[in-house]
Amino acid sequence: MARGHSLLAYTLTRIALAVPMLLILLTAVFVILRILPGDPILALWGGRTPPPDVVENARHVLGLDQPAPVQYVNYLTNIFTGNLGVSIGELYRGQPVWNQIAVRLPATIELAIGSMIIASTVGIVTGVVAGSHRDTWVELTIRLWGTVIWVMPIFWLGLLFQLVFGVGLGWFPTSGRWTGTDVPPTITGLYTVDSLLEGNFAHFLKALSHLVLPCLTLGLVLSGFFTKTVRANMLRTITADYSDAARARGVPERRVVYRHAFKNALVPVVTVLGLQFAILFAGAVLTEQTFSIEGIGRLLLQSITSKDMTMIQGVVVVYAAIIVMISLVVDVLGAMIDPRIRL
Repeated sequence: MARGHSLLAYTLTRIALAVPMLLILLTAVFVILRILPGDPILALWGGRTPPPDVVENARHVLGLDQPAPVQYVNYLTNIFTGNLGVSIGELYRGQPVWNQIAVRLPATIELAIGSMIIASTVGIVTGVVAGSHRDTWVELTIRLWGTVIWVMPIFWLGLLFQLVFGVGLGWFPTSGRWTGTDVPPTITGLYTVDSLLEGNFAHFLKALSHLVLPCLTLGLVLSGFFTKTVRANMLRTITADYSDAARARGVPERRVVYRHAFKNALVPVVTVLGLQFAILFAGAVLTEQTFSIEGIGRLLLQSITSKDMTMIQGVVVVYAAIIVMISLVVDVLGAMIDPRIRL
């Protein structure tokens, strides 16, 4: 019972700490967007100089003529009431920011989940193998792999996969989330999930085939970090006192590696999942652009190009909220795996 209360107290503490973290991120977004060079109002006229009264009216409508503290209070009030504003860019002018984000968010979530599955699977397997084969050619090869794949440019690897597996071999689609007009009925917005809910396995395979190359691109790049992290922790836990004690009791080496060393090596990996998920979302911007996936990463790039301040602000706010929530979940999972974290 005490253990349950301890975990509950830790969870409530982390939730309480997540609020100021989110406020700091939102404040940073507010400040950065207002100190960046360029005027979003003037950008609406494509370099032409609009009449002064038109500029003043636009500033008034957007609230940019108010003092910074008033703008900040209005900004936070709108965010916490679910109002992300209206687009002022050329592509989506006059459309609610949240509507555009909501349509594209499932594509980014699908890409992120698929990439994380590949990254963690490849990274953990290679890290464990490298850690359990210390000072051999196997470890050296895997260490080299982890370094090379981690610094590989995402767009370059994506283009290579498109050329080889899409154009050359014709195994997978090279762009987009779907081919044709028979899109699954929108239930969650995730094509793979909606296909299963629809009961159409052919549609599921079709949605999955469009995810293979982008998820493989982003997942393999991120796997380099997991490879290095798991290997380093395996080298530490495989020579720890509890591993030596298990060997002294006659426990087979394979069991020592996978039951004692591996379990304890995963604890630090879980704690950094939140940070890596943030990096993954950053990488999703380039991946979506490379594979022409209409996710929020590509929406952010389009908004930056058109200097759509409200859309940029909305997308970054959603990114910040997702990162804070993922960090909270990872902290709680870490506390469940390792009770020492709660102390």
